[in-house]
Amino acid sequence: MTSPKVTETPPQGADAPEEGYERGLGSRQVQMIAIGGAVGVGLFLGAGANIAKAGPSLIVMYALAGVVIFFIMRALGELLLYRPVSGSFAEYSREFLGPFFGYFTGWTYWLMWVVTGMAELTAAAIYVHYWFPSVPQWATALVFLVVLFTANLISVKLFGEIEFWFSMVKVTALIGMIVIGLGVLTFGFSQAGDTASVANLWRFDGFFPQGVGSSLMTLQGVMFAYLAVELVGVTAGESEDPEKTLPKAINTLPWRIALFYVGALTVILCVVKWTQFAAGVSPFVKAFAVIGIPAGAGIVNFVVLTAALSSCNSGMYSTGRMLRTLADNREAPRAFGRLSASKTPALGITVSVAFTAIGVVLNYVVPEKAFGYVTSVATAAGIWTWLMILVSHVRYRRAVDAGRLPASSFPAPGGAVCSYVAIAFLLFVTGLIAYDADSRICLYVMAVWAAALAVGWAVLKARDPEVAERRAPQPEKVG
Repeated sequence: MTSPKVTETPPQGADAPEEGYERGLGSRQVQMIAIGGAVGVGLFLGAGANIAKAGPSLIVMYALAGVVIFFIMRALGELLLYRPVSGSFAEYSREFLGPFFGYFTGWTYWLMWVVTGMAELTAAAIYVHYWFPSVPQWATALVFLVVLFTANLISVKLFGEIEFWFSMVKVTALIGMIVIGLGVLTFGFSQAGDTASVANLWRFDGFFPQGVGSSLMTLQGVMFAYLAVELVGVTAGESEDPEKTLPKAINTLPWRIALFYVGALTVILCVVKWTQFAAGVSPFVKAFAVIGIPAGAGIVNFVVLTAALSSCNSGMYSTGRMLRTLADNREAPRAFGRLSASKTPALGITVSVAFTAIGVVLNYVVPEKAFGYVTSVATAAGIWTWLMILVSHVRYRRAVDAGRLPASSFPAPGGAVCSYVAIAFLLFVTGLIAYDADSRICLYVMAVWAAALAVGWAVLKARDPEVAERRAPQPEKVG
């Protein structure tokens, strides 16, 4: 494909056209949103099943995937500093690949957060059930839904503040776990002191106890743990100073991955031998139990509760913004494009929350395995979003090299080469998903979703042929 011709060059950085949003997210909040996006339920809960499959080699899988995630985020960062808009990756897909790809990416990212919200909402209710077994789960889920919904309607500052404290809880818990684990390894205190050793990483059937193939199969679960790391891109239109806050948030990603994923798992697997972990049990709960910390299970339960609520909160934020982007491009009802008096896309948030509320109903009728399917659908949608970021970045770099577009103030290291590497990696993970019988269903769901969107696109084009025309990017000034 040839690079698109853009007749007008949009301004970049702080001079980018305003979209009507309140730039209410400060550096402190954007930093913690970025950290929170990189630490979620996938790590706190999902790592247990993956440790059982891969043993200590899971550390390498998280590190490998982390490198690819950094490539993705640097590609997104270059695009964000070229043109910071709330539509983010959907807007870049529209600009560099065509209107259909912007439409498809926007709706698919919306789907990702809606289905993730369904799963996380129910998960949060289950975590509360741990302390209050007499309270119906549907009631707890409904309360959380209403509280977070109200907060998102009030202002972006309140959203940012809630997300800041949710992230603070997760980060504090992880750092505490690492410090305690290092103390056990160094000084030998606690009930685990006699068995804790770095040698646990290879003592029980080696570093790859189940074979390299089994380790590679965990990559799909590992990638789910990294979902939402791209959320910082959606904040671009509401950051107080995107030229400074976004590069800082993205450049600190490697140490966050090294500390919170690679570091935490390494310490845990040194303290507790990998054979003691199993699916359905948080590795953090298990580690606290082995060390003998009182109320350890309750502490981790609280942390995982905040992780689930953080995900719901982020989902409400991003779905409303994505629907507004689609509405501005006439790819969704125009009513979604309006902002409330508090400069939030209230209708888009409300409709998204209504769909998420289906999770409260599903609490009764859908077995637990169905929620595993939901998370696999979210992973597939996330992989599509990441692919669109990377392909858009490749097309942007071609346009810059040809002199058609200005260079970004935050170029990705290695240019488009790292994006090609990340694309190959994501296609490999997609192949693993197709190979695995349990996760393969998400590809069938995505095929049905793609067919539905194709029908929707045909209807849109029939009603409004201009929708399918490529236009120079000019965010509309609202309010």
